[in-house]
Amino acid sequence: MARTKKKTEAPQVDIGAEIFASLRELEKLKGIPVSYMEERLKQALTNAYRKDREDHRDIPAENVVVDLSEKGLSMYLVKTAVEEIEDSAVEIHIDTARNYNPDVQVGDSVTIPVDIQKFGRIAAQTAKQVVIQGIREAERGAIYESYSSKSQELLTGTVLRIDPTGDIFVRMGQGNEQSDAVLRTSEQIPGESYEPGDLIRVYVLEVHKATRGPLVHVSRTHPNVVRRLFELETPEIADGQVEIRNIAREAGSRSKIAVRAAMENVDPVGACVGPRGGRVGAVVEELNGEKIDIVVWSEDPCEYVKAALSPADVISVEMDPTNPKGCRVVVPDDQLSLAIGKEGQNARLAARLTGLKIDIKPASQA
Repeated sequence: MARTKKKTEAPQVDIGAEIFASLRELEKLKGIPVSYMEERLKQALTNAYRKDREDHRDIPAENVVVDLSEKGLSMYLVKTAVEEIEDSAVEIHIDTARNYNPDVQVGDSVTIPVDIQKFGRIAAQTAKQVVIQGIREAERGAIYESYSSKSQELLTGTVLRIDPTGDIFVRMGQGNEQSDAVLRTSEQIPGESYEPGDLIRVYVLEVHKATRGPLVHVSRTHPNVVRRLFELETPEIADGQVEIRNIAREAGSRSKIAVRAAMENVDPVGACVGPRGGRVGAVVEELNGEKIDIVVWSEDPCEYVKAALSPADVISVEMDPTNPKGCRVVVPDDQLSLAIGKEGQNARLAARLTGLKIDIKPASQA
């Protein structure tokens, strides 16, 4: 009859209850599953033990077993029983193996208890670091998801600091939702200046994952800044009675927006202008005096071009028979400079708004 010998138990470090209490608290506060953090801890403890071994042998992670429970922490090495050892890191002589399990045969796996009493301090520190790292990762992940969902939205932040390059760093959100955003020089409205502590309203372009948490890229020059401001100021846009069809913008100078009524008996331009110009005035004030032209969108390209060249009067608009994306516009002689605008700005914005190439001629030359 084969001899029976009780399997040698590995010494335990009595930190299991404390660890699991912390993990359950973490799950309540941050929503991180205990099972996920338990696996993270086992992995971290395995790596810590492999690095802390006195012989510095490179033991594969799968050959280290961590038993972590409420009762405590213990660890085993898994080796293969052989008659001739070639790699002592993963193999054990059959005679030695039978000291741990008298029934073991050549080729069987043997679990060898690890004395981790000296390893206890390292295990406790590792567990603490993993929990802290898990909290940070969870917070960063939550912030990333939060700001990813706010992409293409208008948010208000506080100027944190101004980089020597001119980039402005903005503190967004509060508490656990707090994150930093960067307003590049190229995304700033020309002529605007800010100081640390100033409130600033910005448009969220995109969110990137970074080592210290999500990095939010924001803008003040994007055409959708104008769109979002009008949505905030105009109830008819928010409830779908008025629709913004297109926006052409030269930030800090002038914008043109094309609107249409989605319901009958609604004046889309009047809704955006507001009583006594209050709504458009609020948008202009937020954009530090940027001029805004509000025109009616039309399915008829000729009518659309005529409106887009506002405030200039237009005599006629004809589509170019040789170019489906071009049109010829005739204006009164005294309206030519107004139609073209300073440095061609009015004509340029009208062309961008309509998507057409506009050729403007005075009536005397037409």
